[in-house]
Amino acid sequence: MNKFLLRALVLASVNIAVFADAQFRTRNRMDKLEDFDEQKFSWGFYLNGNRLDYRIVLHPRYGSEGNQNLVKSKESYSFGAGLIAKWRLNDYLDLRLEPGLQFAQRELTFNTQSNDQYAAGTLTNPPFTPIPLTEKDKVRDIKSTLVDVPVLLELHGNRWYNSRPYIAAGVNYVVNLQSNSDSEDDNLQQVFRSTTHNFAWSAEMGIQFYFNKFKLTPAIRGTFFMNNEKVADNANTPPYWATAMSTLQTRAVMFVLKFE
Repeated sequence: MNKFLLRALVLASVNIAVFADAQFRTRNRMDKLEDFDEQKFSWGFYLNGNRLDYRIVLHPRYGSEGNQNLVKSKESYSFGAGLIAKWRLNDYLDLRLEPGLQFAQRELTFNTQSNDQYAAGTLTNPPFTPIPLTEKDKVRDIKSTLVDVPVLLELHGNRWYNSRPYIAAGVNYVVNLQSNSDSEDDNLQQVFRSTTHNFAWSAEMGIQFYFNKFKLTPAIRGTFFMNNEKVADNANTPPYWATAMSTLQTRAVMFVLKFE
């Protein structure tokens, strides 16, 4: 974990602890925003830091050699922000729409030069002309700008003083604005392609803290893509890159701060 994100998480944890202490004191305590959760609709925004990487299922022939995986993913840390729209269903259930923008940069490494042994072709793959892989060929820095639209069903407990725990789960529609899916170039020209339109599921847990003017919610959310994001390389491209993977899926863990 990089030092900047670690410091940010430590600072956020200290602030949350101070807020929680203020919230739970019983001396001269008054419940805050008592009628806030009785609103049919409410609004807010959130900020988040996230950790992203890829779940990779390798091609049994082109993606591994013996016990060695030829394609590896390097995790990254980034940030995002979004809006919150809440619809109160009853005393224990809310439906939330939380569209946001997430920024990510991940790295894939292809140590696939050994696939030259299949240059003569196989029963299921045509022959190809081997090329020497340079360091530029082996590493792909993949930048993504994700429009994330999660719909979450929230189940919360009873309010305890000025706090309330909850869990939530739902589905996401995610648009990758930097997918390169329509590009005619592929990895042979150092262009990595992935799907533009994606679907995911999310699970979240957190604690809502009530203050005089707003409600603050620190939460942890996991988001996992359900579809295969891989876009195949062109037919004349050697099997060093996309062909070495059967499945490619984003997975993310987010620390979220919500303000309502």
